[in-house]
Amino acid sequence: QAQLMESGGGSVQSGGSLRLSCVAPRYMYDTYCMAWFRQAPGKEREAVAGIYQNGRTTYADSVKGRFTISRDTFKTEVYLQMDSLKPDESAMYYCAAGRAAIEYSDFTYCDISRADLYNYWGQGIQVTVSS
Repeated sequence: QAQLMESGGGSVQSGGSLRLSCVAPRYMYDTYCMAWFRQAPGKEREAVAGIYQNGRTTYADSVKGRFTISRDTFKTEVYLQMDSLKPDESAMYYCAAGRAAIEYSDFTYCDISRADLYNYWGQGIQVTVSS
């Protein structure tokens, strides 16, 4: 049984917005990097965004400036606000958690380039963007 539960997917026209939510168990939320990945039919899974416990965020270049990842510590939820959506971003979106933190200089962030570092995955939620 998946411990991460996504919600908020659906269909939207090109240029529209959607907000995904992911509820995590407290221990997972407090310990691990939380991230969003996506996978379209026939394509490889790709990273979208990640957020560390200190709130520091990481984004794939393709979504920078359009997507925002955030977290609510009281609710142990992670959100992905997606604006200016494009048809080729139609995919299953997955919430994931894992020990993927990287310490660089004086700050720590989540490495979203390595999906293998994320041990826990939600069942995924469909996002469809029509042209």
